[in-house]
Amino acid sequence: MKELQYLNKYFVKYKYRFLLGIFITIVAQIFSLFTPELIGNSIKVIEDYVKSPDGDLLSFQKTLFHNILLILGTTIVAGFFTFLMRQTLIVMSRHVEFDLKNEIFNHYQTLTQSFYKRNRTGDLMNRISEDVGKVRMYVGPAVMYSLNTLMRFTIVVIYMYNISPKLTLYSLLPLPLLSYSIFKISSMIHKKSGDFQQNLSTLSSFTQEIFSGIRVIKAYAIEGKKQQEFTDLSNESKVKAMDLAKVNSLFGPLMILLIGLSNLVVVYVGGSMYINGDSEISSIGVIAQFILYINMLTWPVASLGWVSSLVQEAEASQKRINEFLKEEPEIKNTVSSHTPIEGAIKFDKVSFEYEDTKIKALDEISFEVQKGKTLAILGKTGSGKSTLLTLISRLYDTTSGTVLIDNKDIKDLNLFDLRNQISVVPQDAFLFSDSIKNNIKFGNENATDEEVMEAAKKAVVHDNIMNFNQQYETVLGERGITLSGGQKQRVSIARALIKNAPVLLLDDCLSAVDTETEETILNNLLDYCKNKTTIIVSHRVSSAKNADWIIILDEGKIKEQGTHSQLLDLDGYYKELYLKQLSEKEID
Repeated sequence: MKELQYLNKYFVKYKYRFLLGIFITIVAQIFSLFTPELIGNSIKVIEDYVKSPDGDLLSFQKTLFHNILLILGTTIVAGFFTFLMRQTLIVMSRHVEFDLKNEIFNHYQTLTQSFYKRNRTGDLMNRISEDVGKVRMYVGPAVMYSLNTLMRFTIVVIYMYNISPKLTLYSLLPLPLLSYSIFKISSMIHKKSGDFQQNLSTLSSFTQEIFSGIRVIKAYAIEGKKQQEFTDLSNESKVKAMDLAKVNSLFGPLMILLIGLSNLVVVYVGGSMYINGDSEISSIGVIAQFILYINMLTWPVASLGWVSSLVQEAEASQKRINEFLKEEPEIKNTVSSHTPIEGAIKFDKVSFEYEDTKIKALDEISFEVQKGKTLAILGKTGSGKSTLLTLISRLYDTTSGTVLIDNKDIKDLNLFDLRNQISVVPQDAFLFSDSIKNNIKFGNENATDEEVMEAAKKAVVHDNIMNFNQQYETVLGERGITLSGGQKQRVSIARALIKNAPVLLLDDCLSAVDTETEETILNNLLDYCKNKTTIIVSHRVSSAKNADWIIILDEGKIKEQGTHSQLLDLDGYYKELYLKQLSEKEID
């Protein structure tokens, strides 16, 4: 139960519901226990009448009818309170499920890029869905039936003991065997449940990857191979599920066997006591009453196995959830007050090394971009261009050196304000499975339809959108698969433009568009970027030539820097790239 202690805060949060549930459970059990006593009294009345058949028949009938009405009444009341118990405790578990899912989701959003590199999407989804579902079964049904069992067992045993201590002792003899069996089987369930959930995460991750990369699989005609891999994983999951089911299936028969033994003990010992004239068993009705009490314990005792199984499964799932909840985000917001930015950016001897690969992406980089100016960054693949932009958005923190915005260390700025005031167009444009309009409005949810169209026109994607049947209401497929690569990039640009932030970061976002469209977009950006600090990462000189300053990166270091004309005079990498692309007619 160590891992499940994390949930105690939710029991405190919903303490009034929880306490009300306990109270209703007690009331329900008290009313349910009237029935065996009334049935025992009824049998005693019949027994007495049989012994004295000359007695008052009308009085006998009235007493019996009165008992029957009381049995019906107490049963209905007990059923009503049992309904309220479920409504109180099960609804509470749904509230806890809601809170826990939101807590996990919010925590996921605080975790950094390195976390998502280490963990697969399918596993993340499984923990917030399947694992939380297992935990809810503990908070709801497991807690409810545990309370129900505890209350019923306590009250029933007290009732039984008050009637006959000796018969109570004999009828409860199988309990130690029951407790030992539950302990052993629960240990097995805990291990097998953890293995099953882990395998389920692996299967979910594999399936998610297959669906995301289905075009590649079809292109390479490896459907058969992937089908076999999926079959192997499914078979492994089936084996683990069957192992768990086999252990779970032991509980029911075992509980019924032990309850049956208790019934046999009651009949034999109770019957012997009655025949021998024991004062504790004054009537056959007492034996019937005891049998009813024992059978009233059948479901609570039998549910111990099921509840134990739920608890063990929840323990295994909560352990997996806690592993992620205990993950500390590497990037933390240390400033609570608002810190608006104007856009002046400075790198002071910045170095950065990726923790997972130990690749040094940047090596003592220093440069400065004044507010409202444009910086272009060029370089070969792997030179550190995209890494530099992630440091400005503080998706990573520097290994050494300082990134300053408006002459303030980026770590001393409010993290939300920092990112909220930066528009980013990533290298790999990501669009959501929503309408094109909503994808653009992702940059500014309060934007009007006119503003959405204006942003799309600047990104030169408006005409493409108008050619779709539903135009701006066209719903895209997953990851924007409905659109071409160039269209996705331009919708992503429109999303950044509509945000209208003081800093604009463009990470090679024109690589999938033709040179003519690229030129049009860049010309549209000239007016838009007049009062904005803009950093353009590109492989094309055409994207960089109009920038106020150009930096050439090579293996994480600044190889060349200057204006377009200055770099052409250097006779270095920039001029070589310029002449090459000019010869390919990619520069007008």
